[in-house]
Amino acid sequence: MTPGDPILDAYSRAVVSAADAVGPSVVKIDVHGRPAAPRGTARPRSGPPPRGSGSGFVFTPDGYVLTNSHVVHGAARLEVTLDGGRTHAARLVGEDPDSDLAVLRIDTPDLEAARLGDSSRLRVGQLVVAIGNPYGFQCTVTAGVVSALGRSLRSLTGRLVDDVIQTDAALNPGNSGGPLVNAAGEVVGVNTAMIQPAQGISFAIAVNTASQVVSQLIREGRVRRSVIGVAGQSVAVHRRVARHHGLETETAVLVESVEPHGPAWRAGIQPGDRIVRFAGHPVGGVDDLFRLLTDRLVAAPSPVTVLRGAERLELTVVPSLQSAAAMAARQ
Repeated sequence: MTPGDPILDAYSRAVVSAADAVGPSVVKIDVHGRPAAPRGTARPRSGPPPRGSGSGFVFTPDGYVLTNSHVVHGAARLEVTLDGGRTHAARLVGEDPDSDLAVLRIDTPDLEAARLGDSSRLRVGQLVVAIGNPYGFQCTVTAGVVSALGRSLRSLTGRLVDDVIQTDAALNPGNSGGPLVNAAGEVVGVNTAMIQPAQGISFAIAVNTASQVVSQLIREGRVRRSVIGVAGQSVAVHRRVARHHGLETETAVLVESVEPHGPAWRAGIQPGDRIVRFAGHPVGGVDDLFRLLTDRLVAAPSPVTVLRGAERLELTVVPSLQSAAAMAARQ
């Protein structure tokens, strides 16, 4: 292409415009140390306290910053460096390791906030721009296209994050938590991961998902989810058994253990049962069950269908709220 090619100029203008619109809202996050050891507990002496850095972006003028949970989890102290070089102490408002999202707050006025878009309107092949701080190089811009939509990505807690955006915009360590931006200068995703040593395979959490999580983090400091008190694994159901009972899938959740006096125990669910439906939806595995256990089901009687040997049982379970202690144990 020649330097004056109008297609190249249009592409360049789109990238420059997106970077100009969101760049001033992108921050560098420095993570220092680890939480203080409990009183009477000796801190390990081997090596210096761990530290690292990542990216984030201001999404409200009064100082709320969105980033990844894995960037800030376990930090003793957090610092945020703004686009102009100013550094501010930050506090953790809340985090959700299950979706790998976290919200910080810095106390400084008149911040330039990024504009959030609508990730449901993204199309495969659409131009996107990633902005972040890979390896500490602040405000680095890379561009690419949306490679796929509706991917699922497993978080560090083991839950699947749904509606993940796959792009070929280059990401590197330090990009985590930075914004994925469309040509209109709107944030459509939160960059979270890349596959090494693959090239051109990067992932971002859709901003529509992030918006739902953020509202709960600001309001309560965590995301409310329900539990029924079972541990299980995904297993196959024999085709003849599935046909005999009219099941929608040929897989289920095999219950390995039941929490004593928990919701499943009170409902009569036993180890060895196979859960095939829950709350009116087919359950093909553990991930399906996790998706259904939202805060809307807390204290709500919910039908559950299990196979016990050759018998099909219809039970009712009342999910409870996942405790903060249980969440901390999983982290």
